[in-house]
Amino acid sequence: MAAVSIVRPGEGELIASNGPSQIRILEDGSNTGHRLGIGEITLQPHTPGPFQHRHAQHDEGFYVLSGEVRFTIGQDNYDAGTGTWVIVPPGAPHTFANSGDEPAVMLSTFTPDLYVQYFRDLKEMVESGQAVTPETMTPLWQRYATEISAEFQP
Repeated sequence: MAAVSIVRPGEGELIASNGPSQIRILEDGSNTGHRLGIGEITLQPHTPGPFQHRHAQHDEGFYVLSGEVRFTIGQDNYDAGTGTWVIVPPGAPHTFANSGDEPAVMLSTFTPDLYVQYFRDLKEMVESGQAVTPETMTPLWQRYATEISAEFQP
């Protein structure tokens, strides 16, 4: 019988990055043949998200568990409250932020799982003292077939 993965509250790989946001890896792909990665993203109130960007090789899904998250897709803003599902296919420019007064929590999926390692690499970059700028992020994102949207490129 195949092994079953169970991740309880407080378990999983906690990656704190980008100041007041964090991600808890619930599935890094090792139990899914690398077809799927899953993370729980927590954004503290008034927290901006990443620079607007596009992925070339994976779909990214977001299910809002609590709070409200503002998704920016290209030039359009969408406010997503608890119970909202957002799927971002490859090539779609996107970012997200918590502009509200309460923490926001999302379940995030990566298919395939390649982007889970990105969060580990970002954590290492931040812990080494590097600033998070378009210039420092570009080489990191290139490793994961991701690019900063044209309007944000240095």
